[in-house]
Amino acid sequence: MADRLDVAVLGPGGVGGFLAAVLAREGSSVVVLASDHTSSAIGQGGLRLESGRFGAFDVSVRTAALLSEPIDACLVTVKATQLRDALHRVAPDSIGQGLLIPFLNGLEHVDFLRTVYPPTSVVAATIRIEAVKVKPGLIRQTSPFASVEMAASAENRDRVESIAARLSAAGLDVRVREDELAMLWDKFALLAPMALLTTHERANVGGVRTKRRADAVALIGEVAAVAAADGVHIDPAGMLRLMDSVPETMETSMQRDQAAGRPIELDALGGALLRRAQKAGIAVPVAKRLVDDLRSRSGLVISTGP
Repeated sequence: MADRLDVAVLGPGGVGGFLAAVLAREGSSVVVLASDHTSSAIGQGGLRLESGRFGAFDVSVRTAALLSEPIDACLVTVKATQLRDALHRVAPDSIGQGLLIPFLNGLEHVDFLRTVYPPTSVVAATIRIEAVKVKPGLIRQTSPFASVEMAASAENRDRVESIAARLSAAGLDVRVREDELAMLWDKFALLAPMALLTTHERANVGGVRTKRRADAVALIGEVAAVAAADGVHIDPAGMLRLMDSVPETMETSMQRDQAAGRPIELDALGGALLRRAQKAGIAVPVAKRLVDDLRSRSGLVISTGP
């Protein structure tokens, strides 16, 4: 395992700020790529994480508008709605021998990023966590869990495993997997139903588990059918049990974004599901109803996604 990592974090929101904080405390050299406003706040006050699992602590991290130094990894933690506009901060030739590791929701962003950056430099990854940016420089983790999965290939396995080791040393639960599509679907199969239902109902996970039980069961079944057409097995009963095990107070980021009047990741989640279903010739009536309702709600701003 390397003594330390040189890491850039593109987008120091809830997830990015969390990763920047725990990696910096663990000893990695971290530079945050962000707007002038966010960079100024972090530069003046540092980065603070408040977490039941990791404690409350402050770290100093460097900030920059553009990536201009060698890195082992660039962690992409912006929302899908922000991805295209954010990539100007990381020019393709600035990656060098480093890896670009996106922790975005959805299924389509990895392929998109491989059209912009060297394909073998882009490592599919997922993170399971509930973390929010209270204000620039202040991150609050509200979930008891913080787990990361990354998919390695023959070309990048050593580098991926080195980064995984540092994330593990920082206190996260980390797993390196072989099948990136299965890895992405495993998260999507739980997140997409929860995000669509909590946003549609304007309620936390506990609320939709009871009020929208029939929709939850049907939606998970639709997701599993589309995943199967993609060559990935999802157990609907197991996924429902997993949803039932989530803390009832948990909110999804899409639900929070809607409540705050921000653009929501409807295209990256619901849109991606509908596109794959259409390609496979599979009817997904519950998903379509939810997506159509959310699209038509007055005042919502819907991204076209990557």
